[in-house]
Amino acid sequence: MAHVQRGALLLGVALTAGMVHADAEVEAGRRLFTTVTPACSVCHALLDAGAQGAIGPSLDELKPDHQRVVTALRTGIGQMPAFAHLGEAQIQALARYVSTAAQ
Repeated sequence: MAHVQRGALLLGVALTAGMVHADAEVEAGRRLFTTVTPACSVCHALLDAGAQGAIGPSLDELKPDHQRVVTALRTGIGQMPAFAHLGEAQIQALARYVSTAAQ
C-alpha cells in the first residue's frame, strides 16, 4: 500500500512539474507576442494580450491550434511574413500561448 501511495505522489509531482513548465512557456509566449519584432500585437487582436491590431485576423475569432501557429510563424501566411529569426523554443512558446489564450 505504501508503494502505491509513493507512486501516486511521484506521479503528482511529475504532473505538477509539467504544468509549471507549460505555464512558464505560456508566459514566455505572452511576452514574445508583444515584444518580438515585428510584434504580433501590431497586426493581430488578442484579448489576453491587450492587442487590438486590425491588419491580420483576430486570433480570438480564428482560435488557431498550436500547429497552425507554428506553421504560420515558420512559413508565413497571406501578408504575414515568416519569422525565420525566431528560435524553435520561441516559436513553440508563441504557439502555445496563442493557441491557449485565443478566446
